Amino acid sequence: MALRSGWLPPTGQTRVTTRLTALGATTPVNPLASRSGVLPGTSDGKYRVGGLWMSGSGPMSATVYAGRAVVQGPNAQGAYPITLDADTVLSFGDGDPVNPRVDLVVLRVYDDEFDNQTRSEAALEVIKGEPKATPTAPAAPALSLPLFSVRVEKQTSAGTGGIAWSTAVTDLRTSLVGLGGILPVYNNAGVPGAYPGQYQDNDNAHYLQRWDGNGWVAYPKEIGGVVPSGTLTTGSYAGQFRDNSGTLQRWNGTSWANYQPPVEVETTNSGATALTGWTVVAFSARRSRGLATVLITVTRNGATINVDGAGNFNDEGLCTLPAGWRPAMDYEASACDGFGNGGGYITPAGQVNLRTWSSNGALVAGRNIRIAATYVL
Repeated sequence: MALRSGWLPPTGQTRVTTRLTALGATTPVNPLASRSGVLPGTSDGKYRVGGLWMSGSGPMSATVYAGRAVVQGPNAQGAYPITLDADTVLSFGDGDPVNPRVDLVVLRVYDDEFDNQTRSEAALEVIKGEPKATPTAPAAPALSLPLFSVRVEKQTSAGTGGIAWSTAVTDLRTSLVGLGGILPVYNNAGVPGAYPGQYQDNDNAHYLQRWDGNGWVAYPKEIGGVVPSGTLTTGSYAGQFRDNSGTLQRWNGTSWANYQPPVEVETTNSGATALTGWTVVAFSARRSRGLATVLITVTRNGATINVDGAGNFNDEGLCTLPAGWRPAMDYEASACDGFGNGGGYITPAGQVNLRTWSSNGALVAGRNIRIAATYVL
């Protein structure tokens, strides 16, 4: 098998092996160790990770394609650069008669100096899983890099059509690059960084991320102004803006949409102050884009005010609205207590006044009067 590992065999470290395994890929995890992973890249530059890819090549066999990787051992053992310089076929055992299983394909390092297994070489292996009603992949052996898991259904064999390669395989490969390089994330988006200032390119989230010592923080993407009218048909990224003949538009990932500024709404229920003879029972207000709606409930705590047959009486001040919630000019308001109703007005100083009431009615102590108004601030 054309699998080479640098500085692992006790003899036979050829110049070709040294050149092929001089990877320079040591994305760190601590001062003495690096990540395990596959070096990124494809011949056409279209995909993140092409090395050590696997695809079905027979009913019960698959081909692992050439690529380069690093398998990290314990801190004192070091990292093993490994190169597969020719495509290699792996065979899978027939399915269990009763239950499915999940096999694990790994790139494994044997080092007799440390494991006493009388081998000093790298190997591609299929670790057979345990058949179960709900199977899971077996644990990866020590000093190995998981590449793929393969589900083998019960009673699967070459005679029954073999493994369903299009759906049975899960890609487990992870990526790594040289120290200081921007890591192209591949199955390892949540792996912690090694030092503040480390960067990774998260293709799933579509932005560059920086490790700040506690987590991956999105780094600002394109910083650009509004694209001039008539110069851009398709947006470059979600959130980009353009001037469309005087209308501001935002690219949402698939089309341009007219931009609507977010509606800012502010509410309050405090700050209304009662005037003599009245008690503020409740106050609530809401405003957005210069328009306010207020609802005040007051009750009489002074002498009864009787109203003549025409509904007239001297204007009666009820309360004062808080600053910032007062109209720009006198504004009409409506009032009701369940026994009668009338009209009032709110002044620019915020005073709420009642000036008419139901004919022959009365403003009686203990009755709640509700006053409502909507106006421009």
